[in-house]
Amino acid sequence: MPLPKPPTKRASRLEPTAFAASLAVSKNQAVPVAAHAPEKTTAPPLAQATQAAQAAPAVTRAMPNGNRRRSTSAAPAAPEMRAPANLALVAPATSAAPLRPVAPPRPKATKPKSNEAPKLFVLDTNVLMHDPMSLFRFEEHDIYLPMITLEELDGHKKGMTEVARNVRQVSRDLDTLAASLKSSTLEEMAKGLPLDSTGHREAGGKLFFQTQLIDTPLPQGLPQGKADNQILGVVQALKVQQPQREVVLVSKDINMRIKARALGLPAEDYRNDKTLEDSDLLYTGVQALPADFWERHGKTMESWQQGGITFYRISGPLVPSLLVNELIYLEAPGAAPLYAKVTEITGKTAVLRTLKDYGHQKNAVWGVTARNREQNFALNLLMDPECDFVTLTGTAGTGKTLMTLAAGLSQVLDERRYSEIIVTRVTVPVGEDIGFLPGTEEEKMGPWMGALDDNLEVLARGDSSAGEWGRAATNDLVRSKIKIKSLNFMRGRTFLNKYVIIDEAQNLTPKQMKTLITRAGPGTKIVCLGNLAQIDTPYLTEGSSGLTYAVDRFKGWAHSGHVTLARGERSRLADFASEVL
Repeated sequence: MPLPKPPTKRASRLEPTAFAASLAVSKNQAVPVAAHAPEKTTAPPLAQATQAAQAAPAVTRAMPNGNRRRSTSAAPAAPEMRAPANLALVAPATSAAPLRPVAPPRPKATKPKSNEAPKLFVLDTNVLMHDPMSLFRFEEHDIYLPMITLEELDGHKKGMTEVARNVRQVSRDLDTLAASLKSSTLEEMAKGLPLDSTGHREAGGKLFFQTQLIDTPLPQGLPQGKADNQILGVVQALKVQQPQREVVLVSKDINMRIKARALGLPAEDYRNDKTLEDSDLLYTGVQALPADFWERHGKTMESWQQGGITFYRISGPLVPSLLVNELIYLEAPGAAPLYAKVTEITGKTAVLRTLKDYGHQKNAVWGVTARNREQNFALNLLMDPECDFVTLTGTAGTGKTLMTLAAGLSQVLDERRYSEIIVTRVTVPVGEDIGFLPGTEEEKMGPWMGALDDNLEVLARGDSSAGEWGRAATNDLVRSKIKIKSLNFMRGRTFLNKYVIIDEAQNLTPKQMKTLITRAGPGTKIVCLGNLAQIDTPYLTEGSSGLTYAVDRFKGWAHSGHVTLARGERSRLADFASEVL
C-alpha cells in the first residue's frame, strides 16, 4: 500500500477563544497539564473544538460536474501545536475539514472464563481395581470415594493376583495423598486433597472422602446392605447436596450403570483404559496406492537398484499419509503390480523399497509360500532382521501361527540368526476349567500348545523326500529348538538372541504386554499373534486389549511392523463359518 502524500501547507489555526478553555484530560490516564502544554497556554477540549467547527456558517459551492459541496468557509483557525499523548486529536488537512473525534482503540476481546463448576466423579471399586492410576486421569474434575469403596479395597488387597497388586498400589497412593495434608482434622479433609501434590501435574482436581454418614432412602426393591446400592445412595445424596455441579458415577460394572440410570442418576463407563474407541480405527499396516500414483509422482521420482532391490524416492501429496515400515501396494489391470515398504521419511520425501516375492516356490520359507498379498507382507516382516517387533492380527485360518513358526525355524536352523524359539500364550480356557495340570512347566503348557503341534505337523509333512526316519529326526531337532514357557514366570527374565512368539495376545492387558515386550534383550525378535474378535479375558474389549495397545503405540517405529490378515486360507469350510457364524 503506497504511503500518503506529505501535506503541502500548514494546518488551520483555532480561534483565540479556544485558548481560554481548560484542557480535557483523558479518562484512561490522568496526565498533568504542565507535562505537555507550555506555561499559561491550555489546549482546547475536544468537544469544544468540534462544536466550534460545526457552528461555523455552511456555504454551498457548485462543482464542475453539477454536484454541490457543503463546506465551512468560516472554520476557526487552530494554532500549530502538539496534542497531548492521551488525547485523540486529528489535525485537519485543510480549512474545510472539520475536527472529528477519534474513538479510542477497543480492547482485545478476551474469552470469558467458564463459570461451570468442575464435575464430581464418584468412583466404583472396580475402576480402581482395573486401573490403579485412574485417580489421576480425570484432569480438572474432582473425585469422591465412598467409605464402602475403601472397605472393598481392603478386602481385596491380599494375594498375588493382578487385582491384588492394583489394590495395593491404590492404597499406597491414597496414603501418600492423605499424608500431604498439614492436619488430619475433618475440616481439612472436607476441603479436599489436591491430586497434583504427588507429582501428577495432569490432575488438577481434588479428592474427597466420605467423612459423614449419608442416609438417603433408596427404592424398596433394592437391598440396603449391598455395596453397589450403598454407592448409589451416596451418588443420590451428593446430587441433592450439591445441585450446582454435576455428579457422575463411574463404574466398569454394566449392571451398576443400568441401575444408576434407572434411578435417574448419571453413570459412565471408565474409558481412559481404551486405546481406541472403535476397533475399525486400528492401524492395518497396509495402504493401497491411488490409481494415478505414477502420473502424480513420476516426474519428481528417483529410482535406483541396490542388491537386487529397487528403491524409489517420492515427494508429493502422498508422503504425509505414510508411516515408516508401512506396506503399500498398487495393483492395476494390464500393469505390473507394485509391492513395497516405506523405509524412510525425511521431510516431504519418502523412500520405498520393493519386497521379496514369497509367493514363488523358490522363495519358500521352510516349505511355506504366501497365498495372498497380506501373507507376502507378513513373511517380509518376519524374515527382516531389522524388524524387531512384529504384530499379526486376523481371523481364524489366516495363517498367523504357521507363517510365524516357519519363519522362526528358517532363521533358527537354516540361517542361525537366533538360538532358539520361545513360545508362550495366555492360559484362558474357552469352556470350563479342568483344574490344575500335573508335571513340569513344559508338561503343564502342553495342552495349551495344541496349535503349535498342529502347525509343526504341517511343516514336517512338507519334506517328503527325507522318509519316515528323516522326518522323525527332523521333528526331534525341531522340538529341541522350541521352548514353551508360561507367562507367570516371565517377570525379571531377559531373552538374548531369541525368537519369541506370543500367541493369543488379544487376551493380554496393556500392562502384561509391556512386561513381555520389555523382556527382549540384544538380538531378540518378538512376534505377537492374535484375533481381536476372540477375546476371552473378562474386562477386556477390542479397544482396551494389550494387542491393540501395542499395535497403536509401535506404528511408525523403524524397527516394527504390523499386518492385518484378511483372507482365510485354512479351508473353505472354515472361511464360510467365519463369515456366517
